[in-house]
Amino acid sequence: KDKIEKGVTQAAALWTDKDGDDKVFENFCYDNYVKPGAEQKALFDRISVNLEVLFGHFNKVSLDLKVPLHLDIGDLLSVDDAFGSYEPSAHFSDDFFQNKIAFTVILNFPFYTLKEKEALGAKWTRQEWAYAKLGDVFTSRTPQDVLQKSADALTASETYISEYNIYMGSLVNDKMVSPFPANLKLISHWGLRDELKSNYAGKDGLTKQMMIYEVMKKIITQEIPTEVINKQNYLWNPSTNKLYQSSKDKKVNEKLKNLAQGTPEKNVRYQNLLGNYKAAVAIDKYNPLFPTNIQRKFNGEMQMTQESVEQLFVNFVSSPTVKKVAELISKRLKRKLQPFDIWYDGFKARSTISEDSLTKIVKTKYKDKISFEKDLSNILVKLGFSKEKADYICSKITVDAARGSGHAWGADMKTEKAHLRTKVGKDGMDYKGFNIAVHEFGHNVEQTITLYDIDYYLLKSVPNTSFTEAIAFLFQQKDLELLGIQDKDSLKKYMFALDNFWATYEIMGVSLLDMNVWKWMYEHPNATADELKEAVITISKEIWNKYYADVFGVKDEPILAIYSHMIDSPLYLSAYPIGHLIDFQIEKYIEGKPFASEIQRMLLSGSISPQMWMKNAVGKEISGQALIDATEEALKHVK
Repeated sequence: KDKIEKGVTQAAALWTDKDGDDKVFENFCYDNYVKPGAEQKALFDRISVNLEVLFGHFNKVSLDLKVPLHLDIGDLLSVDDAFGSYEPSAHFSDDFFQNKIAFTVILNFPFYTLKEKEALGAKWTRQEWAYAKLGDVFTSRTPQDVLQKSADALTASETYISEYNIYMGSLVNDKMVSPFPANLKLISHWGLRDELKSNYAGKDGLTKQMMIYEVMKKIITQEIPTEVINKQNYLWNPSTNKLYQSSKDKKVNEKLKNLAQGTPEKNVRYQNLLGNYKAAVAIDKYNPLFPTNIQRKFNGEMQMTQESVEQLFVNFVSSPTVKKVAELISKRLKRKLQPFDIWYDGFKARSTISEDSLTKIVKTKYKDKISFEKDLSNILVKLGFSKEKADYICSKITVDAARGSGHAWGADMKTEKAHLRTKVGKDGMDYKGFNIAVHEFGHNVEQTITLYDIDYYLLKSVPNTSFTEAIAFLFQQKDLELLGIQDKDSLKKYMFALDNFWATYEIMGVSLLDMNVWKWMYEHPNATADELKEAVITISKEIWNKYYADVFGVKDEPILAIYSHMIDSPLYLSAYPIGHLIDFQIEKYIEGKPFASEIQRMLLSGSISPQMWMKNAVGKEISGQALIDATEEALKHVK
């Protein structure tokens, strides 16, 4: 009775007049409901096989159409972008509601809320879990034109961010001098942040960092002149926000007067954020089970409630350990902390071997992508996989030469291979390339095991992106070991804990801002871009004052609002700190245990709920306590 009631109610919520009147709906339910047991299992098996065919081919078509964009096969043509952005599954939902297969699925395999999964899941069989995951496939019926508008808004924000570069050589101080190389071009925020992190050593490091932070603040407030965004026609003093005519003659520059006032960007940043919000709101009314984008991202995609994630972060950033680590950083820097020290980079465990030496080793070993692909099985054997299992996994992975730094693209059906895209230079792979390739290989191993070895197709993969990133990091951290190099640094594990702790503290603040801004937008649906800008700045300062001001000794800093993810990847930021916590919990749990067998055991849980996955894996739910405890221990050893 409960199953019938749940299925009929959920199907009715998505049934429209175009599907038929009440009598048609009633007859559909009588004709298409199957009895629990053998009949339901037979229906599930048939649907599962067909979904693998569909999702597998959608994935393959998309992968193949993106080949010119992702692989170094020659010059790009203008038509490549159009083919690469084509989405073969775009009409899947529309088609399957129209032919009523979606209603058959909903009727017989209803959706279970996250709360229900967490309450019932511990007692479910693997088959019952697979049934519940099938219930996740058709939870909304958003018209294609509404989805397209959402895609357009997202594309617009992605384009805006991808073209947001600052020419650092055009930045000048009050003496009309730039501390940066003339042709250095950095994207916001990633490039600016990484340049700031790289300046904890070397000449004029603090001066450069302070100038970068001034740039960031002008971006946040939108006072930045449009004349300096992706352009280098003027010199710009970010502290005074004045523009000067550029000249190669330094004496001329010293005499130049301030030009006419530059044109402020005027809330373009927040207009893009608002565009993504409005596109999300348009989808809300078609999602009775997830009526807000916040619920879709957290309860749906992440399988963790927004409230539980926020509490997890608040508990961590409120830890007394934060202030202890901050005091250590201040001591190591020999100065008071600045707001941008949230990106302090001094805890990286450096190998005693130089990067040039490591590159020489890697280039000798991997002269091209073929030599790397042939060695994948040996890499797994070094990590403790049996030769038979290593060969089996690697037979389902292929290596491609990437245009960029690389990525991993898994298969969605068992007849296809996962793809490892990595950069290999004409003279061979360098150390950075190898480090990234090992990370991507970790993704591929996870993708392969959770597709080929999983007991039900609907349970393939892992609970969310935080988990696959955690697995990839576990592989990446063993890169020196895979090269046959023993890192004898006695402080390595302590530095790793401190680095992970501080990075987690930083990104959690940004994630708290991201969540609270979306809550604010839902509370103020008619807000303008100007009002949104003021809200973002206000909320960022509130979070700073609550969790960072006492640590850094300065109030009302807006630095948390600089992240580009907020603009082009709505509500994605929380995946990063959760990934840090998962990575560390697994790392600590498998210490002293056989790496290969433990990883395989964990991965075979598949895409059940995150907390159940973690309990199966390490015996505990996702928590920051393991990282806090390890950091407290590290503080006793690192000076």
